Formats: sequence, C-alpha cells, structure tokens
Amino acid sequence: MSSMSEKVTNPAGPIQHSRIPPRPTEPIAGGLPLAYRDEDFLDSDEGRPIRILSEYLAPLRSFTQAGVQDTVVLFGSARISPTGALGRYYEAARALAAGVTRWSQQISGDRSRLVICSGGGGGIMEAANRGAREAGGRTIGLNIGLPHEQRPNAFIDPELSFEFHYFFMRKLWFAYLARALVIFPGGFGTLDEMFEILTLKQTRKLERDICILLYGSEYWREVINFDALARHGVIAPSDLDLFHTVDTPEDALRCLQQNIHVHATTQCPALAKSTTFTCPPDCGGESDAG
Repeated sequence: MSSMSEKVTNPAGPIQHSRIPPRPTEPIAGGLPLAYRDEDFLDSDEGRPIRILSEYLAPLRSFTQAGVQDTVVLFGSARISPTGALGRYYEAARALAAGVTRWSQQISGDRSRLVICSGGGGGIMEAANRGAREAGGRTIGLNIGLPHEQRPNAFIDPELSFEFHYFFMRKLWFAYLARALVIFPGGFGTLDEMFEILTLKQTRKLERDICILLYGSEYWREVINFDALARHGVIAPSDLDLFHTVDTPEDALRCLQQNIHVHATTQCPALAKSTTFTCPPDCGGESDAG
C-alpha cells in the first residue's frame, strides 16, 4: 500500500482516498525501523494478524481499483491436462469460461461483471482462465504457494493475480464476490472448497445466494454418494437442492443464466453473518457446522 494515501471503505459507495503527509522511508532516530517496515516483526508470530489482514485488504484494494463487481468461480484439479484421461473436462472448463465471459460482456461493456475466477494454477484452473482470456474477458487467479503443482498460469490478468499464504483467506475471496461456483472433477483441494461453500449455503451464512454446479455427473456419482448422506439422515433431503449437476458446457451456461440474477444489487454481500433460524422439520437437528 502506498505511503502517500490511506483507503477508507465507505459502506455506501466505493473506496475513498484521503491524502496524508508523506512519511520517511529511512529508519527513525537511533536506527530502529518503523514497526510496519520491520520485516523481522512482520514475519514473526506476533505479526501474524497483520499478515492475515493483509490478505484481505490487498485483494480488496485491487478488486476495487479494477472495478470487479462479481465473479463466477471454477474449481477443479490441477492435475487434469488437455491430453490426459480426463482431458474432456479441461476443454469443457475452457469452453464454459468462454461462454460465461461472452455472456458477461452482454451484461456489462466494461468487463466488470461475472469475471471468471480460478485458483490460479494449472489443470482446470488454467482452462478457466484460458477460456476467459480467449473470449476477450478479464480473468482472476487466487494462487497459493504449495510444494508441488501450484504455480500461476499464463492466462491471468497481472493486476488480478494474487498469491496467498493462508488457505482460509483464499477461500474467503472465492466466496466473497461469487455469483456462482462450478466444480469440476478434483481431489482433496477441490472437495475442501466445495464442501466449504455447501456448508456456508446450507447454514445460511451467505447473504447472497450462490449458484453451485457440479460438472460431470458420472464422476460425482462415483466419488460422493449424496443420496446416502440424506438417507442416513446426516443431511436433510432438501440439502440435495443446494446444487445442480450438469454434463455439458451448454447445459452449465444455461443453468447459470437461469439462476444468476444479474440485475440484482452488485454490492458485496456479508459473509458469516449472524443468523438465527428455526430448523425445518426435515433437517434432523443442528448443522454439522457448529
């Protein structure tokens, strides 16, 4: 963040700028650095809250400056390649991202609406960013540093490419601007992200309704038996309506167009809001969310 300005979030409108006097970059008298310029402190255990807050405020600043109003997020495995056994899902994600981008350009000429967002890596994430780029849209990558396989792909807009250290802050940004999530075949990371959003939707912690699509019915039927969860009573039968299953880019785009209310407010929704509600007769008790 520039030392020449401070940003103050105005709930009723865009972020406002206020000028403050410039501050010296050199250490203060005695050779001691200012605390917020002290890298040893910022990297310490005591500095962790500042690092966490930075992974909220820095993306917020970038999204505001870029005018991004909302997103469509595509999840899926980093290990899927165009030529591999599951290559059809790479091409499907690429085609869907392009279709969503062309639709978004009809909604808003300034490319601020329904911007394609991915986890920033390879595989399905690359396919999503690639499809959006090929359709002339902007594209977001929420990358995270991992020992293997996770490097930013070449199709992300530089000003909308982010590197996270904390998984939970990355998840917040997946959900915060999302109008929809499309979940392609994936492993532990994809399942983690999917169930996080399903739990937030089930427990009504999301102020804005997010359309959730599972892409590839054959894969998802084999990997997760959602019907068994309802049959055993650990989720409500009505929870099976929290998501849709689709098998082609055309069906996925049609479902998104039917379920995303593009003319609704674009104000960022509240996350994890305080909610009290009466459990319906078929819910089987309290949510597992705790």
